[in-house]
Amino acid sequence: MSEMEKGGIVFNHRSVLLDECIEGLAIKPNGIYVDGTAGGGGHSYHIAAALGEGGRLIAIDRDAAAIEAAGKRLAPFADRVTLVRRNFSEVSEVCAELGIDKIDGILMDLGVSSYQLDTPERGFSYNADAPLDMRMDDRNPLDAYAVVNSYSEEKLREIIYGYGEERFGGRIAAEIVKARAAKPIETTGELVDIIKRAMPSVAKQGGHHPAKRTFQAIRIEVNGELDAITPAIKSATELLRSGGRIAIITFHSLEDRIVKQSFASLAEGCTCPKHFPVCVCGNKAKVKIITRKPVLPSEAELSENPRSRSAKLRVAEKI
Repeated sequence: MSEMEKGGIVFNHRSVLLDECIEGLAIKPNGIYVDGTAGGGGHSYHIAAALGEGGRLIAIDRDAAAIEAAGKRLAPFADRVTLVRRNFSEVSEVCAELGIDKIDGILMDLGVSSYQLDTPERGFSYNADAPLDMRMDDRNPLDAYAVVNSYSEEKLREIIYGYGEERFGGRIAAEIVKARAAKPIETTGELVDIIKRAMPSVAKQGGHHPAKRTFQAIRIEVNGELDAITPAIKSATELLRSGGRIAIITFHSLEDRIVKQSFASLAEGCTCPKHFPVCVCGNKAKVKIITRKPVLPSEAELSENPRSRSAKLRVAEKI
């Protein structure tokens, strides 16, 4: 673990599945690599360190604080690193603007970062009272306040149940609408209290915080997290040269399912019925899957960084 100061705030780097990612990318010293979710620069640092003369790393993140911290972290490799503040789903556009037509590997570490969770004013955490925000990019016009206070009860129920996999989504949505009729819901603390009121006592006795799933759902909605994954994988795959690798870390089942299905689709060859004498569909596999099962954190990593518990890594290689 390393630390980076940003305006008095400690930017924590706990690079999840670090060794597994570097191994999965099979880095070539003179290759061109993209870290689509640079965060504080943890994974990026080790990718850059593995590059030699002629190697290049494009470090992308939509969070301004992350880009600033990554810039400091990656300063020793300034000759081979380009920092870009964009969404990872725009990887094709970023590479085109930089005059790059092919890359040798890309890493995406999906979800919220430890820094975002641990900075109360960002509004991601249910453990601190702060304004409802949850934006990974403060240029985004949609924030958690708007979702909580303007979405219909039906839409809130769909989000909380669908994105949070919260079985009490209907009760929570109804309680939110009831509370905001009296006054706008302005802080994470107020929202946590509303969620707790909505849930039956038995549901609050489980292992995780009662608001965990609802906060996850609202965060995903605010940042359009799930919508960006499949297009990003397709764009990244098109950019990869033959033998290039794509490595993706997910932190919950919804993300992992999308990655798994996207890789499977790209790895699928001819789809013609078996009785056809020749292929007429013309479909050819674009990747081969390197990790048939997701790579999970080791016991040593789990003991050092409990937040890595839900992490899964999947890797595919361009054919």
